[in-house]
Amino acid sequence: MSPTVDVAHDHMIVDQFTRQASSFADSPELHADDVLKLIVDAANLDHNDRAIDLACGPGSVACALAERAAHVVGLDATAAMLSQARALAASRSISNIEWNEGSIYVAPYNDGLFHAVTCRFAFHHLQDPPSAFAEMIRLTAPGGRVVLCDGLASDDPAKARAFNVMERGRDPSTVEFRTLDYLRRLFVEIGLGEPVIRMFRVTYVAADLVNASFPEGNDRAGLLALIENSVEGDTLGMDARPSAKGVSIAYRSAVLSAIKPRQAAM
Repeated sequence: MSPTVDVAHDHMIVDQFTRQASSFADSPELHADDVLKLIVDAANLDHNDRAIDLACGPGSVACALAERAAHVVGLDATAAMLSQARALAASRSISNIEWNEGSIYVAPYNDGLFHAVTCRFAFHHLQDPPSAFAEMIRLTAPGGRVVLCDGLASDDPAKARAFNVMERGRDPSTVEFRTLDYLRRLFVEIGLGEPVIRMFRVTYVAADLVNASFPEGNDRAGLLALIENSVEGDTLGMDARPSAKGVSIAYRSAVLSAIKPRQAAM
C-alpha cells in the first residue's frame, strides 16, 4: 500500500532540516549519551549484526549503533543532515557505516536485511506513520529488533492540541506529536505485541529552543511568549516552569521496542 503523503510537505521537511542541520547536530539535548544508550540497548546488537537508522539526521544514533554492529546504514531525506552525519563519523574514525539519501517510506533495501531498525524523533513529522512503521517492519529480519523513539503529546486532549499548535508554528514541518498510546498501538496492531517502553525527557531553556528554531513568519518573540505564558496551568503539557536561566520546558519522550517474530504473518 502506498503511503498517504503530500509531496509539498516532504519538501517542507527538507527545507526545515536543511536550515536546522547545524544547530540540530550541535544540540547537546538531542544527543546525550544516556538517551543514545536507551536506543542502542533496545536494538541489542552484536558485532555480527547489521542495523539501519531511518531519518538518521546528523548521525548520532547511527554512530552509536556502529560501535556495536558489523555494519550500519544511516538513511535521511535531507542532504544537509547527511553532511553533518558524515562529518560526525569521520571525526570518530567510524568506518563501518554508510550514509544514503532516501525516503523513510520506501527504503532501497531488501526485506529482512537488518537485525535492528531504528527511528528517532521523526514520526511527528510524518503524515502517514503506519506506512513508515510498516516499512520498519519490512526491513527487520525475523528475530530482529524494531526501535521507535519520539516525543509525546499529553494525554490531556486540550494540552495536546495546544502543544501541537505551538510545535507547528515553531517548526512548520511538524504534523503532530502523538500520544504514547498511539505509538504503542502501532506495535500491537501490526502484530508485534506490547512493546517495551523506556521513558525519558528532553529539557530546554525555552529561549534557547526558540533561538535555534525557524518558526512560521520568523516570529521568535511570539513563539517565546506563547511558551512562557504556558507556565500557569502547564497549558502545553511541557512542565514549563521558571528557572534561573529563564522558563524551562521538557519534551516527554519514549523509546518503544519489540522483537519481530520469527514465524508470523505480519
